[in-house]
Amino acid sequence: MCVIASSTQSPAAAGVGDLAVELEGITKRFPGVVANKDIAFSVRRGTVHAIVGENGAGKSTLMKILYGVQRPDEGSIKVNGQPVNLHTPADAIRAGIGMVFQHFMLADNLTILENVVLGAESMHGIGNAAREEIRRISDDYGLDVDADALVADLGVGARQRVEILKVLYRGAKILILDEPTAVLVPQEVDELFDNLRELKKEGLTVLFISHKLDEVLKVADSITVIRRGTTIDTVDPSSVNARQLAELMVGSELPSPSTEESTVTDRPVLRVSGLSLQGTEGRPLLDDISFTIHAGEVLGIAGVEGNGQAELVEVIMGMREPTSGQVVLEDTDISDWDVREIREAGVAYIPEDRQRHGLLLEAPLWENRILGHQTEAPNVRGPLINASGARADTERIVREYDVRTPSVYVTAASLSGGNQQKLIVGREMSHDPKVLVAAHPTRGVDVGAQASIWDLMRHARAKGLAVLLISADLEELIGLSDTIQVILRGRLTGPFDPDTVTSEELGAAMTGAAADTASTTDRPATGRPTGDTSHEGDHR
Repeated sequence: MCVIASSTQSPAAAGVGDLAVELEGITKRFPGVVANKDIAFSVRRGTVHAIVGENGAGKSTLMKILYGVQRPDEGSIKVNGQPVNLHTPADAIRAGIGMVFQHFMLADNLTILENVVLGAESMHGIGNAAREEIRRISDDYGLDVDADALVADLGVGARQRVEILKVLYRGAKILILDEPTAVLVPQEVDELFDNLRELKKEGLTVLFISHKLDEVLKVADSITVIRRGTTIDTVDPSSVNARQLAELMVGSELPSPSTEESTVTDRPVLRVSGLSLQGTEGRPLLDDISFTIHAGEVLGIAGVEGNGQAELVEVIMGMREPTSGQVVLEDTDISDWDVREIREAGVAYIPEDRQRHGLLLEAPLWENRILGHQTEAPNVRGPLINASGARADTERIVREYDVRTPSVYVTAASLSGGNQQKLIVGREMSHDPKVLVAAHPTRGVDVGAQASIWDLMRHARAKGLAVLLISADLEELIGLSDTIQVILRGRLTGPFDPDTVTSEELGAAMTGAAADTASTTDRPATGRPTGDTSHEGDHR
C-alpha cells in the first residue's frame, strides 16, 4: 500500500477546493507488465508538484493517462474537484490540462505565431487577434516571446517557452512538463524556474517530471516518488535531500559521475584536425575544429544545442563529408569513409536521439541488437543474418546491462527510455570498439540507468577506449571528462580543466556570455581554439 504524506495530500488538510488534480487507484496494464498499480496522490492548485522515479517506474504512462493519450484500467481522476473521463488529449485540453513533451514539437520554418495557432485557428484566428493574445500571455507570465520571430532562430530555452505558451494559449491551467530541463544550460534552467514561479503566481498548477533531483528540490512545492509502478511517498522538499530522494526511488545512494584517477595514455586514437563544414546558407556549421583523444581519455564537449555538436558527430561517423580537414583513426585517414566502414573499423556510437537514430521501435529487441553491426558476428553467418546468434547475444546484453524486459521478443517501443538506452549501450560495447562517440548518453534516464551508464564509461575508459562525450549535463561532463571543450557557433573554445571549472563558468562559455573566461590552461585572448588539444599534462 502506498504511503501518502498527509501534510500535502489530505483533502481535509488542504481543503478539497484547493486541489487541482486528484488521482485515486490508477492502474494500467500492458501485456506482460503492470505499468501503474494503485497510483494515488493529489496536487494543490497553484503549486509545482514534481513526479520522480526510475525510467520504467510508470511516470510517463501516468502522465499519458492524465493527458488522455491512454486510458486507465482502474481508478479515477478528478480535476478541480470534478470527476473526468479523459479519452483523448482534446478531452484533457477541455479540462484545462496541457502537456509540454521532452522533445519539442515545433516547425522551424514557421514563426512563433504560426506554431502556436496551428490546430487552434478557431480560437483567435491567425492574424492580429492571435498576435495580441500571444503578447498578452507572454506579458502575463513573463515568457518574453515575440510572436513574429522565426522558430529556427530561437535557442533551446526560448523554444521551451514557446511550447509552454502553446498550451497556455489553449486555455490550460494545469501544465505537465516532461523532463523540461534535459537540454538546458544552467542559466536557462534558472530562467525556466523563474517562469514557473510566474505561472504559480497566476494560479496555474505545474506537474514537473524530472530525474534531476537537485533541480526538483529547488523548484517543487511537493514531490511524489514512484517506484515500480506505484506511489511510494509524497514528501515536502524541505524535509529531504537528493540522496534520500534517490533512496526512495531506487533503494540506493545517488550516483556520482566522478572519476578518481587518470587512465590517459600517450597513444592517440582519434585525431580531428582543421575540420570545417559549410552550411547551405554560406555560414560554417563547423569552423577549424581540432582535437586529439588518446587511449583511456574522455574528451567532453559542452554546448547549447544547435552550435555544431550534431554536425561534428555526423562528420566523425561518416554521415557527412567535411568541407575541409581530416578525421584520423589511429594512423588511418577516415574522412571520406562511409558509415559502415567506420563502424567496422571500431567506432561505437550512442546517438543523440535514441528513438529516431538508435532503434527500430516496432522491431523486437534482438533485431535492434543487429542495427549498425549487420556485417559483424554474432549477427551474421557468412552472407546471411544469424538470427539465433543475435537472439542469444541479446539475452546476454539484457543480463549484463540490466535491461529490464520480459523477453528479447518484445518491441523496443515497449521499453522505458532508460532501458532503451542500456540496450543501445550494450550493443555498442559488444564489438570491442577503439572509440566511443557518445552523444547525450544519459539524457532522459533516471538515476539508476544513469549510474549504470556512468559505470560503463568509466570501465571503458579504464580499458583504454577513447571517448568523445557530448552532453548537456554539465555535472556529467565535469565528472567524467579528462578535458572539456566548449563548442559555440561551430568553433571550439577551451580547454577547461574538470577539476577546477564550475557549471556556471561552462554555462557562460556555452552561451557566449564569457568569451574571454580564462580556462585552466593558456589560450588566445580571442577565445579561438588552440588547434590540437591533446594537452597531455592537463589530465587528472
